[in-house]
Amino acid sequence: MTSIGIVATQISISTIIPMLIAINDRDYLQFKELEKTFVAQNNVEVWQDVFNFRILPALDQQSKKWLLEAWCGEGVVIESRALK
Repeated sequence: MTSIGIVATQISISTIIPMLIAINDRDYLQFKELEKTFVAQNNVEVWQDVFNFRILPALDQQSKKWLLEAWCGEGVVIESRALK
């Protein structure tokens, strides 16, 4: 495991839960604010690890689809196969 992966596994669940709630509530602005705060406190590499291996796998298909649509609506291009 990389040092980034180790740091990512040490992120408290209390940091992740508000992000999941924002996704569940379909509150993209709140999710983005939480994301910005997380990156400022940690770094983008830790965020990517936490998102890809802790948040994304916890989402149901409807939430993954909503998040993808919200990202695309913002103009961010991501690989859709990562959300399948």
